[in-house]
Amino acid sequence: MTDWIALDREVHLSTYARLPVVLERAEGTRLWDINGQEYVDFLAGLGAVNLGHARPEVIEAVSNQARQLDHVSNLFYSPVQLELAARLAQLVGGRCFFANSGAEANEGALKLARRWGIKNFGAKKSGFITALGSFHGRTLATLTATGQPAKSALFAPLPTGFKHVPFNDLPAMEAALDETVCAVMLELIQGEGGVWPAKADYLAGVRQLCDERQVLLIFDEVQTGMGRTGPFLASEQAAVEPDITTLAKSLANGFPIGALVAKPTVADAFEPGDHGSTFGGGSPICAGALAVLDIMDSAGLKEQVAALGAYFCKQLTKLGTETGQLKDVRGAGLMIGVTTAQTNARAITLALLEQGFVINNIGDDCLRFLPPLVITEAEIDALLTALGKELMNYAN
Repeated sequence: MTDWIALDREVHLSTYARLPVVLERAEGTRLWDINGQEYVDFLAGLGAVNLGHARPEVIEAVSNQARQLDHVSNLFYSPVQLELAARLAQLVGGRCFFANSGAEANEGALKLARRWGIKNFGAKKSGFITALGSFHGRTLATLTATGQPAKSALFAPLPTGFKHVPFNDLPAMEAALDETVCAVMLELIQGEGGVWPAKADYLAGVRQLCDERQVLLIFDEVQTGMGRTGPFLASEQAAVEPDITTLAKSLANGFPIGALVAKPTVADAFEPGDHGSTFGGGSPICAGALAVLDIMDSAGLKEQVAALGAYFCKQLTKLGTETGQLKDVRGAGLMIGVTTAQTNARAITLALLEQGFVINNIGDDCLRFLPPLVITEAEIDALLTALGKELMNYAN
């Protein structure tokens, strides 16, 4: 293992604070390192393998399509790409553009919104509002949209035209929504910001403000979509419909794809040549995404995720009461965050890793749980037992 870690330092840019594990294979909810150590994955590759690792139906769909047609440029039509666009149009409502990641999907959404604003209202209507604490990607534009100055300040000067307002603060949003704004972009639950949900009345209020002031509403569902919170989209729970929705992460269960889905009247703002991607919507990946949607249609995941999420949160709350070391259990479905009473989240993450559980810490005092949606109650109980023992080390 030390040899691989040394090679990483030699050949990679130092952009990741990696965990001290060299992984070799994965299946379902389990990971194995090169020494044969088994781990239960409560992170799902940062929410990217909702159906579990190496899902056979997805692997087979990607492999079969790759043998038939591995790559075709977007200068041509591709039946499997069109089938996926049709499915997403039905599920989300609108017309699609395929990219390779969540950041690219959000970048495309920002470009489309700005094009729409300028075309319909003139050059002045080109700005954006996002929330403090948000995370929308690491390209220069999506990093600027991200409401975390600590992440973006290193790369100044940043693109202009972005304003950040406090999350769940409707008066602040109303004050910022002037005639220069073409779109508001929000997460339904701020993932990288600490797993903080948007309030339903806040989302409804933002939708009303956007309608009144002729501003688009973009929902970044890169992490919350694909059944992560129970329904296919987290926006379904809030009963608020955006003008543009972005998806990625588990759309092809770990294979690289992103999508933006825009209402037809908004989608019309793009013309040939306005946007593009060499690899976006590649045939094998689209085949994998279609397999994902087929599984989600038939697996009853919505009810399963809701039940397991409620159970997980209840037990975490109980653990917090027993140990005094956890508070603010929050989230929806199997997207759960909890604040630690001490600044020991990283230490807890590493301790659980040694015991065979992969979780995630956000900063010094937040634990995040994003298990595959196929996680079992028994696996949740095993994690809670290990977590409880670790927390008791700090309670004494």
